[in-house]
Amino acid sequence: MYYNYVKALHLIFVVTWFAGLFYLPRLFIYHIEGLKKPKNEADILTTQFKIMEKRLWYIITWPSAILTVLFAACLLVLMPEWLAQPWMHLKLFFVVLLVIYHLKTHKMYLQFQRDEANYSSLFMRIWNEGATLFLFAIVFLVILKDSLHWISGILGLFGLGLVLFLGIKLYKKTRKNK
Repeated sequence: MYYNYVKALHLIFVVTWFAGLFYLPRLFIYHIEGLKKPKNEADILTTQFKIMEKRLWYIITWPSAILTVLFAACLLVLMPEWLAQPWMHLKLFFVVLLVIYHLKTHKMYLQFQRDEANYSSLFMRIWNEGATLFLFAIVFLVILKDSLHWISGILGLFGLGLVLFLGIKLYKKTRKNK
């Protein structure tokens, strides 16, 4: 009876969690580039970016991550037979990696709040695509379940990663030429 409500809430919070994971590294890129501006301009920009990063991280991303996991646990309580299925094992593996990605992004967030930008914009552009890879892997596993051919799926994920990386390199090259 409650399954569809719990599933809907889980999906809503997955979407908002990923929105935060997609946007925060983009703010980090702007933050890095803002630090390279003249001092008076950099001070204004980085102050604003820190406010935006803080609000995004603590008002949207963290609560969404927690609620996603909470509603996922509720779904597993309602459907415990999923835990016996191989696709769920792989999905949970990717979710654990996603949580690690989230925690590493949190560590980066804390560094940016202290104006310790130890990353290049190129690195952050690549980091920003990590969430995309997790999203593709998790959604395909949930939708296709056992019909997913593991080798094709893994090759497709690597292919997507390669396309994203090449896109970033192409963007860097065109930006450099301007």
